[in-house]
Amino acid sequence: MNKKQNFSPVKLGIQIFQGALVGLGAVLPGISGGVLCVVFGVYKTIMEFLADPFRKMKTHLPILIPFGIGGVIGFLGIAKVLSILLDNYPSPSVCVFIGLITGMLPSLFREAGEKGRDKKSWLSFIIAMMIIFALLISLKIFSVSITPNFVWYLFCGFCLALSVIAPGMSFSTLLMPLGLYEPFVEGIGDFDFAILIPGGIGGLVTVILFAKAVNSLFEHHYSVAFHAIVGVVIAATIMIIPFESFGASVGSFIINIVCIVLGIVAALALDKFNQKFADQK
Repeated sequence: MNKKQNFSPVKLGIQIFQGALVGLGAVLPGISGGVLCVVFGVYKTIMEFLADPFRKMKTHLPILIPFGIGGVIGFLGIAKVLSILLDNYPSPSVCVFIGLITGMLPSLFREAGEKGRDKKSWLSFIIAMMIIFALLISLKIFSVSITPNFVWYLFCGFCLALSVIAPGMSFSTLLMPLGLYEPFVEGIGDFDFAILIPGGIGGLVTVILFAKAVNSLFEHHYSVAFHAIVGVVIAATIMIIPFESFGASVGSFIINIVCIVLGIVAALALDKFNQKFADQK
């Protein structure tokens, strides 16, 4: 006789709360929703479901629904706040984000080396970093101005989905240097369907096309793939530093430094919480 599984409101509440943290991590620069999924033990379940949704629906969907509800709450709730901060306090906000990313680097390196490091790992790290530097520096040198449109919001959706299926990848990493992060987040916070629709399409297509491939890549070439992600994160972070703001005045310099420090402290505190939670599992 099968034992009936008892419904636990406390467990449900915890899952929704964890999902909210994942949603927050998906949109907040420097924090990876994918990494939080790994920490909360739901990443494997998500990837198995995305790779084979029809066969896994009955067993995996009941587990994922509470996380999904929390994810939507966290994602939409923080998006509006971020759009306001970026609009009114651009440089300090970016400096907080830089601090968050910097504070998460030890965690990313730890995750990247979880299955060891070799020459291929460091080579992928250097190549990925150089490619991003070359791309973003070229955009600045040639004064390439990106005007957000349907196609670029498809790309935003691609980056957003990638941040969930590729642990360690924050979707803001590429969007901020390209000037796409602020309009995309603002559109999400304002429920602008001209942005939500292409973003959703881009995310859905990414999941359909790449979920199984990314899952396989991390299973067979974990270290190489993760070190490449770390390289991308470092290069893109350096490129968003608002150097001109630091030199504007002594006050601006101090405010920016304080914001970076606050971001680092917040990221380290979150990392400590993540490790403590993981150790208790």
